[in-house]
Amino acid sequence: MKIHFIAIGGSAMHNLALALEHKGYIVTGSDDVIFEPSKTRLAAKGLLPDTFGWFTEKITQDLDAVILGMHAKPDNPELLKAQELGITIYSYPEFLYEQSKNKTRVVIGGSHGKTTITSMILHVLNYHGKEVDFMVGAQLDGFDRMVHLTEENDFIILEGDEYLSSPIDRRPKFHLYKPNIALLSGIAWDHINVFPTFENYVEQFKIFVDSIVKGGSITYNSEDAEVVKVVEASENPIRKLEYNTPEYTIENGETLLETPEGPMPIEVFGKHNLSNLAGAKWICQNIGIDEDNFYEAIATFKGASKRLEKIAQGKTSVAYKDFAHSPSKVSATTKAVKEQYNSRKVIACLELHTYSSLNAKFLKEYKGALDAADEAVVFYSPDAVKIKQLDEVTEQQIADAFERKDLMIYTNAVAFKEFLFNQNFNNSVLLLMSSGNYGSLDFNKLKEVVEG
Repeated sequence: MKIHFIAIGGSAMHNLALALEHKGYIVTGSDDVIFEPSKTRLAAKGLLPDTFGWFTEKITQDLDAVILGMHAKPDNPELLKAQELGITIYSYPEFLYEQSKNKTRVVIGGSHGKTTITSMILHVLNYHGKEVDFMVGAQLDGFDRMVHLTEENDFIILEGDEYLSSPIDRRPKFHLYKPNIALLSGIAWDHINVFPTFENYVEQFKIFVDSIVKGGSITYNSEDAEVVKVVEASENPIRKLEYNTPEYTIENGETLLETPEGPMPIEVFGKHNLSNLAGAKWICQNIGIDEDNFYEAIATFKGASKRLEKIAQGKTSVAYKDFAHSPSKVSATTKAVKEQYNSRKVIACLELHTYSSLNAKFLKEYKGALDAADEAVVFYSPDAVKIKQLDEVTEQQIADAFERKDLMIYTNAVAFKEFLFNQNFNNSVLLLMSSGNYGSLDFNKLKEVVEG
């Protein structure tokens, strides 16, 4: 098979390109800009384009297919050439379905937790030597790539993202996978640039549940009211299996999970992560891993990349970085850290970076999201607002939205860094939450400050 990638440099796209190269396909690609780590990883396998840009001469009749990434525009010259030649064009999720249509497809969906749950499942399966195909949204310890495709494996585990499939296919990715086994972790409004109302957003999850293969199953979080409504309303003839947060305790900063064999220490913490663990357990049991073997493996799971990732630790200080940016994720992560370290001062810093979080109308969704922290800080760059061509967001609008009188707000990256680097972190926990880079924060210097 000869496959060409239009916009090969994206996080998901370059991992799929690497997976196909590993499978023995002939892979080429183009992009107008490629950042690290994609650049180095593609170069190592000889897949990095010689020159950045779009070149119609790369689109030839002998291509078996073109895979189109979200970074490309609908008028991309390579795309137009492929359409003109009648070459088969796939979006990322369409191609994954094509590769897995003869397998048992396990799809993990939800506004939050899907990367962690998928990662937990893969960790357990890998621990017990059970080979599966997969696609997950974070780099995992013990795995070379975020995508793995074979001819022989019976199962494929797919993280089911509700964002759009491609520039010319406006369907959410998880509508295209047709799962045999599905999980739904939670529904909390996100991606308002694509789904302008909450009702429109929820509708995507209804379609997802109805897309499950007849006779399949949905494992769902019974503690999320919206999830329960969506699943219970579906008339799709599938098995409906609920899960909820298991019992746990915290002793001396360590989380102990209640199991049939007694309390078991685990590496992850927070009510939301214990809920994720319960969902992962049911999926693993559906795949053939019994409960005892699940617990044995999950005890060594340290978390998915960028999800409550410990970046520094001193004698009485610790710092975490988390991908959380939507209101529900910010709230859950902040509560989790305070619960785990209830005797320490928790300093929670949120960077408003996404389209939704910088939208003046959406800001009110953040009410109370940082309340669990002892000190709460919001940083955003007015330049990011301009780049996204949004209406100006003022400090007063942010203060009004969070409804926290002592909220500290920084709009200048230098001032925000000075605040962090001048902190005394004794008996404190620093929590950094964002999908951005905090104004190019120097994490090595921050580590020195936190560790004293």
